[in-house]
Amino acid sequence: MRGGVIPAALQLTSTPAAAVLHAIRIGGPVTRDQLASTTGLSAATINRQVHALAAHGLVAERPDLAGPKTIGRPKNPLTIDRDSLCVAGLHIGARRSVLVIADLGGRTLHSHAVLTPSSDQQEAIEQLCARLAELAGRFGGRRLLWGGVALGGAVDAETGVVDHRVLGWHQLPVGETLAARLDTPVSVCEHVEAMAAAELLLAGSRDASGTGLFFYARETAGMAMTLEGRVHVPERGAGTIAHLPVSAPVLAPGHTRVRLQNVIGDDAAQAAAHRLGIDPDSSRIVDERARVLGEAVAMIRDVINPDTIVVAGDAFSAHPHGLAPVQAAFDEASTLDRPLEIAPSRFGVHVQESAAVVVALSVIYADPIAAVATL
Repeated sequence: MRGGVIPAALQLTSTPAAAVLHAIRIGGPVTRDQLASTTGLSAATINRQVHALAAHGLVAERPDLAGPKTIGRPKNPLTIDRDSLCVAGLHIGARRSVLVIADLGGRTLHSHAVLTPSSDQQEAIEQLCARLAELAGRFGGRRLLWGGVALGGAVDAETGVVDHRVLGWHQLPVGETLAARLDTPVSVCEHVEAMAAAELLLAGSRDASGTGLFFYARETAGMAMTLEGRVHVPERGAGTIAHLPVSAPVLAPGHTRVRLQNVIGDDAAQAAAHRLGIDPDSSRIVDERARVLGEAVAMIRDVINPDTIVVAGDAFSAHPHGLAPVQAAFDEASTLDRPLEIAPSRFGVHVQESAAVVVALSVIYADPIAAVATL
């Protein structure tokens, strides 16, 4: 199989091959003895998985990285192959889209943003896929393993067909279009779920146990939930928090309750600034947006009571005092006694980029030998 749409696997998996690849990717260079200690697998299982991963070109022995020679069999360190392989990712936003090429470890090799085409839907996706294929072609010295697309709207993960109300897309075959361009398997995923998966799969050191909430807010808002190292992907598509009722007398005067998405974006800030004759970065505007976001996050926290909360997006990061005003509003609004610190995404302004990359890598990370054997 070369092309085709394969559902993303937004979770940490415990199959031996996945566990070994994960340990090498996160901890490498690492010896077989260290792998046994990290994964809890037997030496025989470690050897089998390393042999299979190496046979498919995913990991390599690095005798050049070995320490001083000792008695017995040399303990050659293992690393993933960061030099011969790559994946291609596309994050499609309402206004701009990000094209990215990354290596097997999720490290970005190149990325750049383009305006999201506003033309006919099929023409628009053809343009974006052609641009990504052209970018991937510049890395012809590497083997392209997979393609990934992260975007808003309703995504059918099995078929890669998308409905995107903001862009006016309906039943658009995003996955098939990109798979045909790249001649590789492609996965398509809702973007906030993908961002949450990046925190689990690419960040490495963050504790993946328990329950977590991931919030994204820019012009619109979204939320995803993680459970014991797995992103919860509802069978009927992602839900929404964009309609949450909030109070915002500066951003939306004359309304006792407005929808969250109507007051968090730059458009709302610009409109309020024009109306009030002040700068969009005025404390009156940014303070109110921080309060609205903190109260909205607290509302969901009180319902689900997660172990962790991670946030990303310009709406959260725009305040000159960072997340402190959001945290203060969250603490004031939450009715639960247990203190909980809101953490920023590990990927900062590159969160859209990381979402596209993790969609392209997730199936490989979940079952590396089976995934690569089909190519």
